[in-house]
Amino acid sequence: MPAPADAGPLTSAVVAQASPVPTPPQSSAATSASQATTTIAPAEKSALSTPACSVKYLEAKVSGKLQGRKWVDFRRDECGKRETTAVFPTAIAPKYENDKDLDKARTKTCADQFTANKATKANGGLVWIEKDGGYYAECIIRLKG
Repeated sequence: MPAPADAGPLTSAVVAQASPVPTPPQSSAATSASQATTTIAPAEKSALSTPACSVKYLEAKVSGKLQGRKWVDFRRDECGKRETTAVFPTAIAPKYENDKDLDKARTKTCADQFTANKATKANGGLVWIEKDGGYYAECIIRLKG
């Protein structure tokens, strides 16, 4: 088995809880159609892994942003599971309603909504797929229910 490739230097990522952002003006027909097929709902954003949280802790320590917190407090406050708000579809998109494979129709609907949310920053900080959830998992659960 070949050795894993070098990923290069560590880079940091900033994760923030998104607040609802107003959408750009649309025609009244487009607005009513999008309101009928999407919903803004709470979702659980998974916790950071211990190694990722450790990197975040060290970055905060070096930059002087710990504010007197110890590792245990920092990990609970900054790296634990959080509730966030994201926009999810409430039904399979009309262009996929006639797909024979229902799972594929759900996936395509969720992918389209995730892509549309990127433009308005309405994914609530969720990424497409995460170890313990992510936008895809939340979306599929909501479409099945």
